[in-house]
Amino acid sequence: MNTEIFRINNRSLIPWLVGASLIEGCTLINPSVEAGKKPNVIIILTDDHGALDAGCYGSTDLYTPAIDRLAENGIRFTQAYGHTVSCPARAMMLTGRQPQRSGITSWTQGDMNEPKGRNMPTSEVTLAEVFQAAGYRTGIFGKWHLGAHPDNGPTKQGFDEVFGLRDGFIDNYVHYQLHRTGFHDLYEGDTEVFHRGEYFPDLMTDRAISFIARNQNRPFFLYYAMNIPHYPEQSLDRYLERYRDMSEPRRSYAAMVSTTDHYIDMLMAQLEALKLKENTIVVFMSDNGFSTEEYQIEMENHLSGYPKGHKYGTNGGGGNTGNWIGSKGSFLEGGIRVPAILSYPSKLPGGVVRDQVITAMDWFPTILELCNIPVPKGVELDGHSILPLVANPSAASAYDVLCLAWQEQWMVREGNWKLLFNDNGGLGIANKPKLDQIHLANLTDMQPEVINYASEHPEIVEHLTSLYQDWIMKVTPKELLNPVESLP
Repeated sequence: MNTEIFRINNRSLIPWLVGASLIEGCTLINPSVEAGKKPNVIIILTDDHGALDAGCYGSTDLYTPAIDRLAENGIRFTQAYGHTVSCPARAMMLTGRQPQRSGITSWTQGDMNEPKGRNMPTSEVTLAEVFQAAGYRTGIFGKWHLGAHPDNGPTKQGFDEVFGLRDGFIDNYVHYQLHRTGFHDLYEGDTEVFHRGEYFPDLMTDRAISFIARNQNRPFFLYYAMNIPHYPEQSLDRYLERYRDMSEPRRSYAAMVSTTDHYIDMLMAQLEALKLKENTIVVFMSDNGFSTEEYQIEMENHLSGYPKGHKYGTNGGGGNTGNWIGSKGSFLEGGIRVPAILSYPSKLPGGVVRDQVITAMDWFPTILELCNIPVPKGVELDGHSILPLVANPSAASAYDVLCLAWQEQWMVREGNWKLLFNDNGGLGIANKPKLDQIHLANLTDMQPEVINYASEHPEIVEHLTSLYQDWIMKVTPKELLNPVESLP
């Protein structure tokens, strides 16, 4: 058996054993970590966070020390894909499966008090359920957004402790969803709670820090599902002051990103204080790209108490995608490519970059492999362990073809060719012309995705369309197929 040491930056980091799992082959880097002790797991999922919006991704105008330290102590991925909006990305993260398999193809029920709508079925097996069965204490603090009905939700899918919102966003001080007439959305478990005037990131982080302290002597799985930098842009004052000379919309967005980083830093400081950092797996990722959405309250006597005309959008959207175009709501790279980092100091290398394609679905098999927990029998995953990529920078991505779909939009990528079907002309693209309904892009262009090659290469359009048709039939249960899935 090959026991050659995998070296990065002159450090002996991973004894990679051919034919054996990574966790079985590792020798602890830090001898203070008790041999055989189960690792803790924390997933940090940010909300509407642009692909390059951290210092470690090249945004030198942003202050993100906590995210940057994660990258210094872990593996940073440059081609990580979430989804176009929140719901499907969170389904991917928690189940390791395409959201079509569970019917998360449009917005889920947001208000617990409404008649039952779209919810992720409890038959879906979440990471929380797997870790709960393995003896871990499990908690979610933050945003669920996979259905609000009392028969569904995090308490029904493996989470021992729950605090946060069931829908997609809330005002951070009054805790109301602000679209349409609005509704209050803050729950401890399945019980509605009221903390009006208290800043939600403080509330959820206090509970997450307490969760870690109370479970420091047993393994825990913590899903720290942040609701920021998603609008409304209500940052900590210190960061608005820090960026006072920056122009909008970057200023308000930058302040939200640094506010997000501030709370990640608090979480990581707790690990440090309790000497848990070395034996804790931390996954950091965003659900989708930055937002350009603009909203205001359109009615008098809004349930939140805010007046008609109150604005709660993004000031035009201030994210950084480099050469990529697009933002949340589109399948352009700026809408789906996100920051992603994996850190596990006692077992994995630090300061490493990987450029292969990965997706939010990959964390399910990767984390279980690191924890030496088998995938439950009967669970068909679409994600792939990324540990071979960690071990070998030349290893091929598991995604020869990558397909994603939401409502009546979809995309398929094979190599550097990418086909987008845009039923609504490309939702969420800031300061760019609307896309044609059928848009064929080459990602090697100097300005990727600007040029439409569909008329020039109809044979590629036909080929990629065929790949999409095969895929959507594979991942959509027969009872969920509908005319929306038909192609022009």
